[in-house]
Amino acid sequence: MAGTAKDVVTKDFMVTLCREAGRIILEGLEGSLEVTHKGEVDLVTQVDLALETMIAEAIHDRFPDHSVLGEEGEEEEAQDAEYTWLVDPLDGTTNYVHGYPVFCVSVALAYGRDALTGVVYDPLREELFYAEKGRGATKGSYPQ
Repeated sequence: MAGTAKDVVTKDFMVTLCREAGRIILEGLEGSLEVTHKGEVDLVTQVDLALETMIAEAIHDRFPDHSVLGEEGEEEEAQDAEYTWLVDPLDGTTNYVHGYPVFCVSVALAYGRDALTGVVYDPLREELFYAEKGRGATKGSYPQ
């Protein structure tokens, strides 16, 4: 394989990014939510949009040659980039909007079409799931 997750991105970066997004998600619960529809039944909030922008900017600051494909529509021109980040900044928006406590931040990194690593973070339970190709997945603290 031309690249590995270790070659490209540190676990610390992904985990820190997801935990920061989780903090912002929880802050969003304290105020009133602006909710719009991106489809007939798909909801989107200002939290989704702000987080997607924040995550994309953090990735570009650290990895300017990478592309970002965001669930809320953030898509890069760099379709031919070797590395693509897949981001769902608030996975479970409908639950979030309706006060059902099941939602998370999901971020993954692919080399071409090959998924290398991913993090899912549930800020309510402070549960973190980390996976790396060929090394399995862990819950809780991520492997060092």
